[in-house]
Amino acid sequence: MLRRSRTERTGEPAALLVVGLGNPGGQYVGTRHNVGADVVAVLADRHGGSLRKSKELALSCEVRIGGQRVALALPQTYMNESGQSVGRLVHRHGVDDPTRLVVVHDELDIPVGGLKVKEGGGLAGHNGLKSITAHLKTQDYLRVRIGVGRPPGRQSGADYVLRRPPKAEAVELGVVVAEAADAVEVILAEGVGAAMGRFNARS
Repeated sequence: MLRRSRTERTGEPAALLVVGLGNPGGQYVGTRHNVGADVVAVLADRHGGSLRKSKELALSCEVRIGGQRVALALPQTYMNESGQSVGRLVHRHGVDDPTRLVVVHDELDIPVGGLKVKEGGGLAGHNGLKSITAHLKTQDYLRVRIGVGRPPGRQSGADYVLRRPPKAEAVELGVVVAEAADAVEVILAEGVGAAMGRFNARS
C-alpha cells in the first residue's frame, strides 16, 4: 500500500500511471538520461494526449488505451528529486497499489538498445529510483529499463548519461524507445508477466 497524502483523488482512478524519468530543460533533450521521458512522450503522441504542466511538479495528461484510463507524466524536478513529483502523482491519480505504477528509465547495466521489464527489486544506483522509493516507502513498483550501456574508458556514469549519444546509437535508442512504449501497452493489456516474457527475451 502506498503512503497516503493530504491530496486525495476524486473521480475515476487511473488503471496505470506511467512516469518517464529525465531532466527538464532543453539542454537535456536527446541525452541518454532522458530516454524514459521520451517513451512517455511517444505514448502521449500515440494516444492523443497533450502533456501539460500540472500541480504535481510534472507535465502530465490522461489518455484512454484499450478503454482504460492511463495517466502519463514527466516529472519536472531534476532526476534525483523525481520522488517529489511521483509521490504527488500517485495520489492525484488514485494509484494505491505500486504495481499500477510503471517507471520508465535509462539503465547503465543493460547494453545499448536492450530492454527489460522488471517488477520491484533493487535500484542499481539510479538516483531517480532512489528518490521515488524514498518518497513512496516501497520499491515494488514496475520498471521498464532501457539500456544505454556503460561509459567507455574512464568517463563517469554521471557524465555519460547526461550526454547525447552519437548518431548510430541515437537511432538504436529511438527503436528501443518505441519498443518500450509497446511494453507499457502490454503491461496494461496483459499484465507484467506477459510483458516480461515478451520483451525480456529479446534483450
